[in-house]
Amino acid sequence: MIELIVLDVDGTLTDGKIYYSDHGDELKSFNIKDGLMIKSWNNLGKKSAIITGRTSNIVEKRAKELDITVVKQGIKNKKIELDKILKKLRLNYNNVAFIGDDMNDYNLLKRVEYSFCPFDANIMVQDLVKYRLQKNGGEGCVAEMIEILLKKENLEDKFLELWV
Repeated sequence: MIELIVLDVDGTLTDGKIYYSDHGDELKSFNIKDGLMIKSWNNLGKKSAIITGRTSNIVEKRAKELDITVVKQGIKNKKIELDKILKKLRLNYNNVAFIGDDMNDYNLLKRVEYSFCPFDANIMVQDLVKYRLQKNGGEGCVAEMIEILLKKENLEDKFLELWV
């Protein structure tokens, strides 16, 4: 059973573009549909985590909005970091779904129970994952991933009860 979804940020939760203002502020765009589904996943008693190679205050803010409790930024080796998280949560790779889009996600995508990538992911990542999603990064691909998990894990009725 999947207990934890792990999310990359740039190229999955965002479209992979980074915008800078004239004042040096970094800007990212997040999809509201992804946010609703992540928050719903958490409300089902499941867990969510972010593991990303970059560091940004924007990611911390978005994670807090969505009640994502595990946020690891500036990570060079995502597998080592996930190993630590799994040990702390007393889970294993069979309890994890991960979405990533590029080569720094490759090691995790090879190990988790359910691996996902956005439609516009790196071609080698596309060839590796169990599920290449129909949506691009930043365009609702995380929501699409969670919808698939709800079906695979027989959680659709429990999910609908959140909205009654």
